[in-house]
Amino acid sequence: MQVTTAETGASIYTHKVKTIDGKEIDFSTYKGKTLLIVNTASQCGYTKQYDGLEALYRKYKSKGFVVLGFPSNDFGGQEPGTNEEIKQFCQTKFSVDFPMFAKGPVKGTEKQPLFGALTQNAPEKGEIKWNFEKFVVSPEGKVVGRFESKVTPEDPKLLMVIEKNLPK
Repeated sequence: MQVTTAETGASIYTHKVKTIDGKEIDFSTYKGKTLLIVNTASQCGYTKQYDGLEALYRKYKSKGFVVLGFPSNDFGGQEPGTNEEIKQFCQTKFSVDFPMFAKGPVKGTEKQPLFGALTQNAPEKGEIKWNFEKFVVSPEGKVVGRFESKVTPEDPKLLMVIEKNLPK
C-alpha cells in the first residue's frame, strides 16, 4: 500500500489496524490513552526488550498507558514467522499481554499507513532504522517522543516522556 501525504498528515486515530488474530480495529479505540508503539521482531538482538515492554505495560496500564507491538520482517528477515507463530512466541517466551498486531512493513513505500503517520509526525522525522524503535503518543494523539532501538524500556529518558504524558 502506498502511503500518501494525506495519510501521513492525518491523526493517528483515523487508522484501522489488524490485531495479531486478524481482527480489524479502529485505532480511535486508544484515544485518551498514552501509547508506546513499537515495531518488533522475534529473532533480533533487541528481542529481550519484550520483558521490559511487558513490565512497562503492567506498571502503567492502570494509569491509561498501553504498549502496542507491531511485528515486522523489514530488518534482516528477523521476523519470519506467521502471526500465530509470533503470538505463540511472545506469550510463551515473554508472557506478553499487551496488544500485538498483524505483521507488516514499517518502512518504505509499502509501510502501514499508521507508521507513515508516526514517522512523519514524530519530533525526529524519517524512516525507521531497525527493530524495536519506539514512539510515544500522547492521549491527544500527538507523537511526543521517538526512541531508537538501543533505548531500552527501562531507560530514564523514555520513562520521563511516558510519565509526563500519562492521562490527567
